[in-house]
Amino acid sequence: MTRTLLLAAAVGMLLAPPALAADLAVPHIHTKAPPVAVDPGYNWSGFYAGLNVGYGWGRSATNADFIDSRGGTLLSSGAGKFDLNGVIGGGQIGFNWQREMFVVGLEADFQGGGQKGSLDALCAGAPAGLQDGVCTPGHRGDNTFDPALPVAFNLAQKLDWFGTVRGRLGVAVAPRVLFYGTGGLAYGRVSTSGSVSAINVGGFPGADGGTFTPVSASFSNSTTRLGWSAGAGIEGAFADNWSARLEYLHVDLGTVSGSFATPVIALSGAPLVVGYRSHVTDNILRFGVNYRFSGT
Repeated sequence: MTRTLLLAAAVGMLLAPPALAADLAVPHIHTKAPPVAVDPGYNWSGFYAGLNVGYGWGRSATNADFIDSRGGTLLSSGAGKFDLNGVIGGGQIGFNWQREMFVVGLEADFQGGGQKGSLDALCAGAPAGLQDGVCTPGHRGDNTFDPALPVAFNLAQKLDWFGTVRGRLGVAVAPRVLFYGTGGLAYGRVSTSGSVSAINVGGFPGADGGTFTPVSASFSNSTTRLGWSAGAGIEGAFADNWSARLEYLHVDLGTVSGSFATPVIALSGAPLVVGYRSHVTDNILRFGVNYRFSGT
C-alpha cells in the first residue's frame, strides 16, 4: 500500500502544470548598478597670486599758467592733452569666495612701467609793431621796434608706478569660466619735469642800445596721488590650480600740480612764475596668470 502511494505522488509531480514548475524555479537575484560619475565642477574659492603684463593708454589733461610774481597776475594760460602710453607689468594677490555660481573677491595689484609723454606751451611775444609781449617786455631804440620774444615752456610727465585695491564680483557662466566686474581704490606716483627758455630784454624804451640775454631754467618733482579704478574681465581655469585672464581697467589719479620761479623777467620787472595742473588718467588692457593655493 505504501509503495503504491509513493508511486502515485511521483507520477503527480511529473504531470504537474507549468505554473507549478515555475513556482519551484530558482529565484532571480537583483544587483545594484554602479553609480554614474558626476563632475563636481570648479571651485574658485581661496587665495591666489599671479603676474600680469599689458599696455597703458594714459592721458594728462594739463593747464600751463604764466604768472607775474609781482601781484600774482595771470598773464597767459595754455591748455592741452597729451598721451602717457607705454608697456606695464606687475603682480596681483587676492581671495575669492564662491556661493553657487556667484564669486565675490578682494584683490590688490602693483604695476610698474614706462608710460610717459610731454606738452609744449608758449607765452607769445609781441605782434609786429608792438613793443611788449604778454609775458616779457621788448626794447625800442632810435625809433625802431624790437618785439618781445616768446617764453617757451616744455612739460614732461611719467607714470612711474601705480597700484589698486579692488573688490570683485563675478558670475561663473561655466564651472571654469568667470566673468567679473571690479572697482576700488587706486594710487600712483607721477613724476613731472619742465624747462622754460626766453630772452630777457634790458634797457629803457626810447633809448638806444639794450641787452638781450638768453635765460633758461628747469625743475622736476614727484608726487603720489590717490584715486579710483574700475574695470571688468574674463578668467578661465585651464588646470585645477591655474587660471588665465584678460582684464580692462580704468585708473583716475586725480590732479597733480606745481609751480616754479624762473629767471625770465616779466613786464613788471619781477620774475615770471610758471605753474601747471594735470589731471592724470590711464586705460589699461592686461593679460594675467594666477595660481590658486587650494584644489577644486
